[in-house]
Amino acid sequence: MKILTAEEMGAADKRSVEMGVPVWTLMKNAGAAVARFSLRHFAGDGLVVAVCGKGNNGGDGLVAAVEMADAGRKVRVALLGRGDELKGEAERAFYLTKICKAADGTAAIDMREIADEAELSAALEGAELVLDAVVGTGFKPPLRGLAASARDLIAKCSARVVAVDLPSGWDADSTAMQAEDAFRADAVVTFAAPKLAHVFGQLTQHGAFGAVIVAPIGTPAQAIESASGLHWTGTAKSIAEEPRGMDGNKGKFGHILIVGGSFGKAGAPSMSSLGALRAGAGLVTAAVPREIVPTVAAAAPELMLQALEGDLETLTKGIAVVGIGPGLGQEGNTPEFVRDFVRRVTLPMVIDADGLNAFAGKTELLKQAARGRTIVLTPHPGEMARLLGMTVKEVEADRVGLARKFATEYGVTLVLKGWRTLVAHPDGSVAVNTTGNPSMAKGGSGDILTGIVAAMLGQYKDNVTEAVEAAVFLHGLAGDFACHAHDEHTVLATDTVAHLWEAFRARVTDADGLTWLCGLAGARA
Repeated sequence: MKILTAEEMGAADKRSVEMGVPVWTLMKNAGAAVARFSLRHFAGDGLVVAVCGKGNNGGDGLVAAVEMADAGRKVRVALLGRGDELKGEAERAFYLTKICKAADGTAAIDMREIADEAELSAALEGAELVLDAVVGTGFKPPLRGLAASARDLIAKCSARVVAVDLPSGWDADSTAMQAEDAFRADAVVTFAAPKLAHVFGQLTQHGAFGAVIVAPIGTPAQAIESASGLHWTGTAKSIAEEPRGMDGNKGKFGHILIVGGSFGKAGAPSMSSLGALRAGAGLVTAAVPREIVPTVAAAAPELMLQALEGDLETLTKGIAVVGIGPGLGQEGNTPEFVRDFVRRVTLPMVIDADGLNAFAGKTELLKQAARGRTIVLTPHPGEMARLLGMTVKEVEADRVGLARKFATEYGVTLVLKGWRTLVAHPDGSVAVNTTGNPSMAKGGSGDILTGIVAAMLGQYKDNVTEAVEAAVFLHGLAGDFACHAHDEHTVLATDTVAHLWEAFRARVTDADGLTWLCGLAGARA
């Protein structure tokens, strides 16, 4: 799923019209999608208040109001202005609200044309659910006049809020995590494709658990064009949703080798191995220093062990993918061992933690090793900063640009972890991940991701791009399920492994055809 700018979304709408899809059709479908989502996930018999602006976003809200009234909900519209000021499809939607009738023939919608803050306050009184349809994609902050008043009044009321397209006041092209000027929201329903703000911003007050939805509204796929090369990781999850063949056997799903561990750091390779086992690898072997073999062996009876000694040919015989780095340490000749291993072992490889630190200041060796093979790096910002000899602040200043440049220049797949983990590929494309939450800020999370990435590469060796993106998405989604089941303070990295089954079983597109960028309510199969 491509990620668009506001200008690109406008162009997509224009191309849709040129391809025979009228604007009115797009508006009707958008409003219907908002209503469908709201009726299912904010069920009740309380008052729904649609706060609508005078543009097309307001038109979407007006259509949603009609749909909800037709479904039997008590609906009030607070139009910020006069009905005779509306133009085009928004005017047409306004007409629908005027003719919408209840079963007894009376007006089904309490229509209020708002002239001042006092009238708006009265219109919001008693609301159980608010539809925020004031402004959407194309708006540039700040909010002014009645729109600003609506933001402040809604902030104080107890109603739940569903944002139509975007929380009003949020710049669609913003990559910031927060927007102080915007409406609060409990859920967001956008249309056709996500914009930058949908994937980079924390749009709802519920963090990882607030629903951010993309609804199809009839926009032809060929009308959606993006120059940024940005797309969403969740689309790749489909590769893990096809049932395995009945003739499947362990040899078909990859033998993963995890190379790591040192004195006091037996947990890291253990967790990486667990991640690989739970993510579907056929076989997993942990190669660790001899003194910690008994400790790592206790991680799972299914795990095979190999002392980290002897020749590389024996160590890597029959292996499909290698994960190297978790818990290795940097003592003695370990960095030299890592660099030599990466150079000589030409199997697909995931490099993390101390495997990355071994290349700090020696990134040219990575470039040489990556020629003609698959190498995936999974640094957090601190590891990325050490790798490049820069500060974390410099890494965070332009995450997308840095990730893209590094991946293309060095010929690797780069998983740059953090708020909205990025997956940058050698061809310059970058996927943005929208799963994960603060409970995963615990030691061991990165080790588990290493194992999951290695396992997905082992199973989908001919589709590196989607294998890595799906791994990142699944890891974050498992963390979301773990946090939902526990508490963000108490979740351990291994709890994420325990909830991987829910992540695999979940579907990003629900029964209503809505795609969930964030949130769990629609994810359970």
